[in-house]
Parts: sequence; C-alpha cells; structure tokens
Amino acid sequence: MSDWRFSQKTRNAFFRNPNGPRASGSDSTLVPLLLALLAMASAIAVVQLKQHARDLTARLDQLRSEHRQLELEWAQLQLEQATLAQHGRVDALARKQFGMVDPLDYRIVEDTPPPAAASAAREGAR
Repeated sequence: MSDWRFSQKTRNAFFRNPNGPRASGSDSTLVPLLLALLAMASAIAVVQLKQHARDLTARLDQLRSEHRQLELEWAQLQLEQATLAQHGRVDALARKQFGMVDPLDYRIVEDTPPPAAASAAREGAR
C-alpha cells in the first residue's frame, strides 16, 4: 500500500535543517539577504509615497486657498461692473463728458421714397 505522506527519513532531514534537505551554504545566506533587500526597498517606496502624498495635499490646500481668493475677486469685479453699467451713471457721464442732450425735435427718415415721389421720379426719367 502506497502512502502519500513523506517518509520518516525525509521528514527528519527537513526538520533538522530548516532550509530544507538540499540547502547549501551559499543558498542559506542568499534568501534572507534577498528578503531583507526587498523589505528595505518596500520600506523606501512606502516612505517616498507618503512624502509624495503629503506634497500633493499641501499643493491641494494651496490651490483651494487660491481658488477662494479668485472667487472673491471675481465677485468684486462683477459688483464693480454692475455699478459702472447702471443706466443713470452712464447717462450722467454722457451728458457731462460729451455734452449729450435729449433730442428736442427729431424726424424719422425712411429708406424708401413715398409712392408719389417714386412715380414722379419715373416720369422724369423718361
């Protein structure tokens, strides 16, 4: 009957040597060294990513502050534009600076001549 478990000899060889039955001297120092290097690289990457996140957070706070300042300036400019564009102010400036007045007597001029003048112009042309 075949047993799927390891033989006693294999188990004893494995448990006596924690690196396995076939580990040689150079392999036994290479694996921990490689794992230590990977752990160091991982730690350095974590530190760099955290610093990058801090930098981005500081930049975001700076941009939000600038955004609030620009929104305030925009609101002030809109208020100034509304004040400068008031009809009464524009009317007063036009009268004062350019001497403009309300028209007292005015006529409406049409583009087309009246029908009687058009027929007289046609008869005179013949």
